[in-house]
Amino acid sequence: MTRGEVASRLASLYDRREVRWYVRMKVRTDPVYPAVAQQLQDAEEPLLDLGCGVGLLPFFLREQGFRAPIIGVDFDRRKIDIARSAATRYRDIDFIAADARDGFPADHNVVMLDLLHYLDSETQRHILASAARVARVVIIRQGVRDASWRYRFTAWVDAIGRTVRWMKAEALNYPAREEIVAAFSGFTAEVIPLWGRTPYNNYLFVFRRAASPGMTNA
Repeated sequence: MTRGEVASRLASLYDRREVRWYVRMKVRTDPVYPAVAQQLQDAEEPLLDLGCGVGLLPFFLREQGFRAPIIGVDFDRRKIDIARSAATRYRDIDFIAADARDGFPADHNVVMLDLLHYLDSETQRHILASAARVARVVIIRQGVRDASWRYRFTAWVDAIGRTVRWMKAEALNYPAREEIVAAFSGFTAEVIPLWGRTPYNNYLFVFRRAASPGMTNA
């Protein structure tokens, strides 16, 4: 099945026309979905998708053959309601309206896509530490703070998202690359530019728990 066919299939899950347009556009153009699917292709542990939005990543993973249970968590109840309504085609996917600061289930791998910059620095550190405690694999797609034009453009677009209330956030607070990596002592670390054909300053952080304590590769 081509990327466009997957996009159309996932878009058909949603009732609202504007959401179908958004889903089709995101799946066709955003490089994060196939990138995460590739990183998880051998994973068997349940998956926690923090900031799951309307459920795109769990549904995409199912279409790519990922069969472990998935829990999607988002603070925005509107998006959780949309995700639940769209989830009837798939088994073992649950969506929960909750705060990521409330704790993670044990023995779940963790994915966070475009989440951290909506949180203050203390909360970022808390959530990263929680993920490091429970997961064997942690995958984060995040725009990072640096001196590039990509960073300035990314911050501008996200500010618009806040203005139109698609994203619920009091402020924007982009972490530096080093701040994310520092939270995962005892993991191997891979940091991959994930720009694709977009102008955004996004990176994919892939952390895997090392075979022995203290073994890291930043």
